[in-house]
Parts: sequence; C-alpha cells; structure tokens
Amino acid sequence: MQPISRRRALQLGGLGLTSIAVGTVGLTWRTLSGNTPAARQELAEPSTLTSTEGLLTVRLEAAEGPVRIADRQATALSYNASLPGPTLRLRPGDRLRVQLVNRLDTVTNLHVHGLHVSPERNGDNPFVTVEPGSTFDYDYRLPPDHPPGMFWYHPHHHGMVADQIFGGLYGAIIVDEPESEFGSIPITRERVLVISDISLNAAGNIQPPSAMARLRGREGDLVLINGQSAPTLEAKPGERERWRILNACTARYLRVRLDGQRLRLLGIDTGRLAEPRDVEEILLLPGNRADLLVTAVQETSPLLALPYARGQVMGMGGMGNEPQADSTSESSTLATLHVTGDKATPLPSVTTRTRQLDLRGKPVAARRELTLAMGMGMGGGMSFAIDGKEFAPDRVDQTVQAGTIEHWTITNTSPMDHPIHLHVWPMQVIEAGGKPIEQPTWRDVVNVPARSNVTVRILFDDFTGRSVYHCHILDHEDLGMMGVIDVRK
Repeated sequence: MQPISRRRALQLGGLGLTSIAVGTVGLTWRTLSGNTPAARQELAEPSTLTSTEGLLTVRLEAAEGPVRIADRQATALSYNASLPGPTLRLRPGDRLRVQLVNRLDTVTNLHVHGLHVSPERNGDNPFVTVEPGSTFDYDYRLPPDHPPGMFWYHPHHHGMVADQIFGGLYGAIIVDEPESEFGSIPITRERVLVISDISLNAAGNIQPPSAMARLRGREGDLVLINGQSAPTLEAKPGERERWRILNACTARYLRVRLDGQRLRLLGIDTGRLAEPRDVEEILLLPGNRADLLVTAVQETSPLLALPYARGQVMGMGGMGNEPQADSTSESSTLATLHVTGDKATPLPSVTTRTRQLDLRGKPVAARRELTLAMGMGMGGGMSFAIDGKEFAPDRVDQTVQAGTIEHWTITNTSPMDHPIHLHVWPMQVIEAGGKPIEQPTWRDVVNVPARSNVTVRILFDDFTGRSVYHCHILDHEDLGMMGVIDVRK
C-alpha cells in the first residue's frame, strides 16, 4: 500500500483555523457568472449492464474529464464518462468480473459496498492499489443465497476516498430476487435514484473543501439525482413504482419525504422487511440504500431532503467550547413527481417475504467494545480514531474466528453522529442507546449517535480474509477512523 504521510499532513495541516466553510443545501452552482442548472429536466437513469448466464464482465475506466452535471458541462471524475457510472444488474450466484482502468493522476481501487463476497486477492479487497495508467482485474462471486437489494461501487483507497467519490466516482449495483421470488413485487416501473452532492466553481471544476469542511465531513453545494438537479418524474394515478434510492454523498444524511403519495418500505441495505411497511419518511445515512414502493395518489409532490442535525464540530480554539452550526440546516427539493392522466388499473398486492435470520437467540463466540472518538492529536490537529488508534493498514485490530457470531457494542464519545460500515459481513442491530430493537434490523451502515452507543451482532460466515470497518463520513475515514479486521479459520 502507498504511504500517505505527505497527504495526511496536507489534510491535517489547516485544522487550526477558527471558522468553517459551510456550504448551503441548495441546488445552485457556486458561481460568479450566473451559470445555474436548467430548471426542468426529466429524470434520466444510468445505463444498465446485466449478467447473462451467470456472468457479467465490465470494463470501468476511472478518469477526469468533461461530464454533464445538472444539464451543464463540467469537469469531474467519472466511470466510463458518465455520472453516475453504469448500473450493474446481477442475480444471486452470479460472477462479476470488473476490469478497472485507472486514468486518474492518483492511485485508486474499487469497493463493492454491501456485497457479501470474498475480501481476499481480487475480491472486495480494500488494500489493493491501482496505480495511474494501470489496470486491475476484480473477480467477485456472489453466493447462491446472496440477499437481493441495491448495493453500489466506489473507490476505497485510504486517504483519497472522499475526494474521489465527491468528484463523481460511484455507481449502483442491483441484485434481483431469485427466480422463486421474482415477480412477487408487481410494479408499473422501477427507477434507480442515485443521490450525491458536489461543489463546482464558476468554471465548472470541482471545488476542493476547506480543511475545516473535511473535519466536519464535506457537504456539496449541489445535490444531484443521477447527476441531475431537481429532475421531474411522471406517473399516472394508481401506478406503483419501485424506487431504489442510494445515498452516495460523502457525509450528508438524507431525511427523504414525498408527501401526498403512498410510500411503503421494502427494506434498507440488506435488511428486508417481512412485508412492506407504510412510511412517511426515511433516513438514509451516507452509504445507505432504500427499496421503496411509491403509489401515485395526488397531482404534484416534491421529493424533499429535510434537515438532519448530525452534531457539532469541536471548536478548534477551546476543544468543545466553540461548537459549529449543523450544516444540514435547510430543506432541498431533490426531484418533483407529477401525477397526471387516467387512473391506472390496480396492481395485485405485494406478497409476504421470507423473514430474516435473527441472531439474538444464537450462541455468541466473542463480545467486543469499540469506541469512536475525535480529539486533539499529538501534532496539534484533530485526531479521528477507533479505540484510540488511527488507521494503519499493516496492523490487525480485530481477529475473528470464521463461522462464529460476535456481539459488538460501538460507543461514540464525540459530539457528532458517526455512521459505521463493516465490509463484507452485514450487521444485525439489536440495541440502540441501550434500548432493544424489537425486530431483526440488518444494515451494512449503522448510525452511532453522538455520545451514545449501538449494539450489533455479526455472523462471520462464508468468507475469510482481511477487510475494514470505518466511519462512512468519508473524510473521517480518510483522517483515520478505520480499523482492520481479519477473519480466520
């Protein structure tokens, strides 16, 4: 793995500043020329690449160059010159082969977020380094019982994850229901909605965040769906759509609402509900995905992202005496749904799904306590650590026996929420703030609120190897809030 000491120094060097550059949560470019996004554009979805006879072979070229953002020409990062990259469509048991071509001027790699696949060798290996101008061949094999749902891919080279995702490197993965269940969710149409944010300057180039914005976790000035600003969608009354929503933002929490229509949640991340649940809004942490049924009811509804207070940044002068305001302080319109035309023929009801595994009554092989913390580092800047240690790729922080269930209590001592993500193995949340969770709740990104804790159980099945767990506010990960796990036989 490449050394990152120089980059680390650059990231931390400016943290003695006493103010924070807080971007607005609007849908406008930060420009001096008045170059604003087009007002009304129909939703466009990424291209889709689908497996055939159990195999999908893909070439992903990561590069900086011209790309359409909010119906304007910009210069950003992208896979295959599109933002988002192509949607990869698979079934349980499939093999996914990805040739990653690095046309960037920095190192990169690839993480298939949420997929339950091997972390070793050419699998979902976060320790791979793909140098500029070189190519790496990834090979992922999904188990035959892999859970269906929405997943995603993005870079994961420590020290530059936030820069590369914020710059435009991300795309969706769909794992369809097995043949035995396919068709049990009758819908009029399906939509893939990849929500991201970015900041662009007057010339249409990526605006680098300040050092203080990195400390908090950057939030872009421009919020996008599939690379578009506030697109429009159309449906007929009574039509039922399946919306697969991904929060690909580097730090922004999304409280999503669509008032006036009927929303029924199928699941979040790998968590699947036994039957759809009526909801008014959903909270998506950075990296979360929602599987949502939307039945069109009334004429027009904005898809809103409402404010979420994810905590305060410690004041650099007094270490907690000067809290910074929450930057997600305004609502924004992500898209608008227009319901027009004749009423559609009613669809059959959605069938009940198989209930998920519940680990609460199973024997536990080990109990662990992890502590997430922010504080003043030895060099005078902020430290982001797990169990008092910043990330070191050659150090193993947790050694786990394969085939066992573990019980982890994760405590957050900082004044900010931290969403924790474990690669490869999903987590069942059993307690939050000391209160038990009534139903099995499976996630691969779990929120740990400020000065609180959550308890999860993890089944380390199918795979062995080294991987990572980390804060999914990606600037915090790059600044050290990540650990290494080694699952051994």
